[in-house]
Amino acid sequence: MAQSNTITVTLRQIAKMIDHSLLHPTMTDADILEGLRISKENGVATACVKPYLIPLAKKALEGTDVLVCPVIGFPHGNSTTDVKVFEANAAAAAGGREVDMVINIGKALGGDWEYVANEIRQINSAVINHGSILKVIFENDYLQESHIIRLCQICSEIGVAFVKTSSGYGFVKQPNGMYNYKGATVPHLKLMREHSKPEVQVKAAGGVRTLDDLLHVMSLGVTRIGATATVAIMEAAKKRGITDQSTEVTFKPIEGEGTGGY
Repeated sequence: MAQSNTITVTLRQIAKMIDHSLLHPTMTDADILEGLRISKENGVATACVKPYLIPLAKKALEGTDVLVCPVIGFPHGNSTTDVKVFEANAAAAAGGREVDMVINIGKALGGDWEYVANEIRQINSAVINHGSILKVIFENDYLQESHIIRLCQICSEIGVAFVKTSSGYGFVKQPNGMYNYKGATVPHLKLMREHSKPEVQVKAAGGVRTLDDLLHVMSLGVTRIGATATVAIMEAAKKRGITDQSTEVTFKPIEGEGTGGY
């Protein structure tokens, strides 16, 4: 029997699905302040920032329930474990309540799971010692399903807060010589939800750009997305008639993916 493309949500639930991404390397402090204004105005879950911006973000978001979410080892995950642990400690100590880290992708592809697990474990410990939580970025565009499954198992064993699809910057060279990426895909999100313990949440990042995209991944059990299109998503939600009261809405499935609802 076909799944129905409907979901019941509130406007706040949609806002709290969003980590508003302020990570492009060209962003100036003025750009960041505008992004933080958007984060505050829309009451998103977090503003995702580069580590040097934690003090600025903390000050701008003071008095709100929007958290500061710095990234470490970003975007390619190639720093040494010691450096990533130092960076995570510093980011959490400075006020990063949620920390997004990138795994060592080459080690994962090479099957050195002991290295990968040890690094995630150390960073997770550093973050939770400050009362913060960790999201672990896999960069699925570079991985096979078997890698994704193993990473979900490792993260479940360690007990991290979130597993996350992508950095948004994992560009892959295409046959035409151009670089692009898919980011979060429905098959990968289903795989991550299926192979992670129930208490490990799933974050979809890269490619979730519309309200329909958000509602579709939400129906799969995803509890957070990374987005730059926050304003468009929230405006679309209001136009769709979503309010602070629980509202049943129909969504258009992500193209070519069906509903696949859980």
